[in-house]
Amino acid sequence: MSVGRPRVHVHDAEGAGLAEAALAAGAVLVDLEQAEMVVWEGGRPEELGERLHAGVRFVQLTSAGIESWFEAGVIDDTRLWAAAKGVYEAPVAEYVLAMMLAVARRLAEVVEDTEWRHREPRILAGRTIGIVGAGGIGEAVLRLLMPFGVRTLALTRSGRQVSGATVSLGPGGLERLLGESDYVVLAAPATPETDGMISAERLALMRDGACLINVGRGTLVDTDALVAGLRDGRMSAALDVTDPEPLPSDHPLWTLPNAIVSSHTANTVRLGSAAMALRVNENVARFARGEEPLGLVDPVARY
Repeated sequence: MSVGRPRVHVHDAEGAGLAEAALAAGAVLVDLEQAEMVVWEGGRPEELGERLHAGVRFVQLTSAGIESWFEAGVIDDTRLWAAAKGVYEAPVAEYVLAMMLAVARRLAEVVEDTEWRHREPRILAGRTIGIVGAGGIGEAVLRLLMPFGVRTLALTRSGRQVSGATVSLGPGGLERLLGESDYVVLAAPATPETDGMISAERLALMRDGACLINVGRGTLVDTDALVAGLRDGRMSAALDVTDPEPLPSDHPLWTLPNAIVSSHTANTVRLGSAAMALRVNENVARFARGEEPLGLVDPVARY
């Protein structure tokens, strides 16, 4: 059902231009108490939950990972919720490619050298890349990998055919993916089903010399098991997310030579602000036309 010019409340803690994007789509900006749609950037989930009223029919969140909203019990099935699924795929995919090249070329070791020293690097060509959670980010990674001549395994919850992948797998294919991949990219959401999915037993399935790249959530991986696997030198890791997060300054992941930790900077507010503004603009317009928003959250699947 079309709503004409929607009454939208924009909470934009970072000043990312979201109010301007909503206005450009025809919104009337109002206080939350008068809103039928809310765009929420920054602030605690509980802060919004305490102020929501029956007149709010649609909430647009600006984060792709929304597990904290479910943990706080804020997301429900009485209104539409949208996350930033797919919004940040470009910067995160660039990060994944950068980490693959950094690991292949052994840059973490090279930059520590203080004398001329030969190190044998690798190339990506001919390698096998496994992507766990091949949604928007995974498909963006696949597009960037096309010139490199790699073989790719893409795993999704539905087992659908993933565009650009050599092989598409469902959840039952995780062990195969781990056993065949030189680089394993984790881009899955945090849900009860994915919590701790990369266990000690599954890490043991990875090839000698393989690299684990995590841009999903730290809780996907058993951190103690990962530290043990890194200490025995059999694998490497590039981690934009960790468990716990923030990672304590005395945690061994900071000092292991075969681990790169990047403090959740694969995407930042500044990197993603233009894309998020476009998403807000599109979803305000869709709400006004009575259409389903992009990034719709499934309250049952929890993402």
